[in-house]
Amino acid sequence: MRYTDIAIIGGGLAGSIAAATLGRAGISAVLIDPHTVYPPDLRCEKLGSTQIAILRKTGLAEETLRATTLDGEVWEARFGYVVDRKPSDQQGVMYDTLVNTLRAAIPDSVPLIHAKATAIHTSAERQQVALSNGEEISARLVVLANGLSVGLRDALGIQRRIVSACHSITIGFDVAPRDREAFDFPALTYWPKRSSERMTYLTLFPIGRTMRANLMVYRQMDDPFLRRFRQAPKDTMRAMMPNLDRMMGDFEVVGPVKVRPADLYVTEGHRQPGIVLIGDAFATSCPAAGTGTDKVFTDVERLCNVHIPAWLASDGMAVDKIDAFYDDPVKTACDDWSAAKAWHLKSLTLNNNPYWRAQRWARFLVRLGQGTLRSLRRRLHGRHTAPRSTVAREQAAHGEGRLV
Repeated sequence: MRYTDIAIIGGGLAGSIAAATLGRAGISAVLIDPHTVYPPDLRCEKLGSTQIAILRKTGLAEETLRATTLDGEVWEARFGYVVDRKPSDQQGVMYDTLVNTLRAAIPDSVPLIHAKATAIHTSAERQQVALSNGEEISARLVVLANGLSVGLRDALGIQRRIVSACHSITIGFDVAPRDREAFDFPALTYWPKRSSERMTYLTLFPIGRTMRANLMVYRQMDDPFLRRFRQAPKDTMRAMMPNLDRMMGDFEVVGPVKVRPADLYVTEGHRQPGIVLIGDAFATSCPAAGTGTDKVFTDVERLCNVHIPAWLASDGMAVDKIDAFYDDPVKTACDDWSAAKAWHLKSLTLNNNPYWRAQRWARFLVRLGQGTLRSLRRRLHGRHTAPRSTVAREQAAHGEGRLV
């Protein structure tokens, strides 16, 4: 039997940040995950300023940003025309790189046990976790950060209620220009012309020397569109976005095309002694809305910086302690905002009643106005923005000029 204060089950984004944060605070913890190195996975591939601000509260921002690529500027396009070129502080990073970077920040005082948790027995005092390698863990608190896995939750009577099945689909792939060294844009967001395409947006952004693409759509997994995209991604993109070549020129899709559907679900029956759920283990978000990382970082920051230190100061791990995390106003506000944004973006993309049509045109006109004003200011001040050179892109890939 191994004894600890906190047993974290799941070594993805949420679990790895929690392990690093608790370990650096001197709190006894173990991390349980079967992967010695976290494998590639189509999940978060960008970090924005609000997410980095939350990450700074855990003390892990500096290590994380060394593995990312700053885009510096993003072009906004609609109807086949660039309507704005605005400064950007988004950081591109593959999900497995992000997780493995955070794992490297976990201090040696937090053991990483390469096994699966097969059973949990909970109480108001101590929890017991049985592992696939025959080992057992005794902990004051179990943090369930194992994402979409349901086995342990089912055994504890914790239910998942699906709010929206296949709410959105993310298609991830790499693109490269043909007959030239680099694209003209540092990063690009392309908004669709017609709601009938069921497309939220296409975003292109650098990760190292690679231009990464995420296409967000609202479709079902048996939609023939997905089969066409896998077979002929370039032709399907051009049919979907007829004027895309105005920004991209001739290009090719390189590497595999990965498709990930996302259900929206919430958890019920989770207010139990001795165990707390964070990240996707508690509730999912819509990748198209881009709020998932905000939810994960907020969960971990509130749990590890605020609640766990307070809980460990007194005996027991009864439900009233656990309730304090689920009722935390910062956490609940983030959860509510994430859910609202998921539904708003879907309605904005697909709904064709007069209100939502007006909303789409208003967004376009606002972006066009902002872009026009930005362009005029540059001309008045003599600051003309040139396309980022290959040399600058390589500097960004090696960490020069990175946002810190």
